[in-house]
Amino acid sequence: MSAVIALVGRPNVGKSTLFNRLTRTRNALVADHPGLTRDRQYGVVHHQGQSAVAVDTGGMGEEFDGVGDSMHDQARLAIAESDAVVLLVDGQAGLTAGDAEIARELRRAQVPVFLAVNKVDDGEPGLVSGEFHKLGLGRIFPMTATRGRGVGELLDALFAALPEAPAPAENEGDGVPVAIIGRPNVGKSTLTNRLLGEQRVVVFDAPGTTRDAIATPFERDGRRYTLIDTAGVRRRARVRETVEKFSVVKALEAIQRASVVMLVTDAQEGITDQDAHLAGEVLEAGRALVLVINKWDGLDADQRRKIRRDLDLRFAFLGFARHHFVSARHGSGVGLLLDSVDQAHDAAHRDLPTPALNEALHEAVANHQPPLSRGRRIKLRYAHQGGHNPPVIVIHGNQAQRLQRAYVRYLENFFRDRFDLYGTPVRIELRTTENPFADKPNPLTERQRRRRQRVIHHAKKRDKKRKRRR
Repeated sequence: MSAVIALVGRPNVGKSTLFNRLTRTRNALVADHPGLTRDRQYGVVHHQGQSAVAVDTGGMGEEFDGVGDSMHDQARLAIAESDAVVLLVDGQAGLTAGDAEIARELRRAQVPVFLAVNKVDDGEPGLVSGEFHKLGLGRIFPMTATRGRGVGELLDALFAALPEAPAPAENEGDGVPVAIIGRPNVGKSTLTNRLLGEQRVVVFDAPGTTRDAIATPFERDGRRYTLIDTAGVRRRARVRETVEKFSVVKALEAIQRASVVMLVTDAQEGITDQDAHLAGEVLEAGRALVLVINKWDGLDADQRRKIRRDLDLRFAFLGFARHHFVSARHGSGVGLLLDSVDQAHDAAHRDLPTPALNEALHEAVANHQPPLSRGRRIKLRYAHQGGHNPPVIVIHGNQAQRLQRAYVRYLENFFRDRFDLYGTPVRIELRTTENPFADKPNPLTERQRRRRQRVIHHAKKRDKKRKRRR
């Protein structure tokens, strides 16, 4: 297994910037805002033929927003599982009591510590970092994470001290990407921890606790998944803070990255317009979907009937998606979610044989003929598969693009029933077959023209005969 490197330090010292630099990604959310990172974020670092796993953590040494203890617990878990720790400090702010407190905790952890002084753009690096020798952590690595200055020296020292491990295979850590989305405070992080069986992400009884998109690979019954916990998405009119705007963008990007999306709603608050809007985002992206109605355990019979009616009304366009009524806090109903994820993922990536598609198309047309268009019958001739995730069925025919939307929905439902494509949207692409005689004279028109010429010719002959008789 690859070695693990934990990045720790006070809030806003540049841990997420360094994480993105090491992993050559933009997975960690970065902004000039203390306490932005709250959960552990994992990524792979490659250096001179070796690899390691980097772990970005929340700020230590300070408390804020009421979630400081949970953030510290996440950072301590990262330290406990690491083979080396990079303690990042702020060269511009200088040595602080929080830095000293973290250093004391790391010495107790008995793990190799590399002290990196960030933000040393100005001045002599030795002078800027000199005061940090008081921490007693050995060699100091002055650097600038935003520009990459000094990062190479830090990596050389890190990998020299780590157990050697080969670079991972291209598909290592891959699995079915499953994004968990929903409004703030509906229980997404609680559901994530319940599925993983550990306190993987911070859970706090306040909206907006999760700010980044946290991807966690795991395995169940021999099948691998990557669970992506996202920040809650509110209506655009209510999003004012810059940090929240970035969090919403990360959540919407997670929908694009995922193969299957779990849309979590709060049964106690009911089905809202924002829930329907998020469902529309998933449908627009063409992703397979599992609907999760959370906090179901605290409702009486009347409330449950109302929720079911609202689901039928507001989510009528999601007839293909499986519904699950769960309690993420107590675990009831959660065990069946991954079964629906598997079904939805398999349906979204299913291969549809062309002969079977054509047979289904002819049967659908025989059962229900397409409506007339401009007095002419629309003829659907043949079909084939045009893509996966979602399944795309391309239908060719005469005037195919004039089909009404209602008939296209009929075809979508017919193909879904025939090929068991539940859990994923089905897209129909219509292509009009080109008329091979389009650039040639119409034979019927030509015959009519000749007939008119004959009629005119005979009429002229009759007129001449009449004149002679006179």
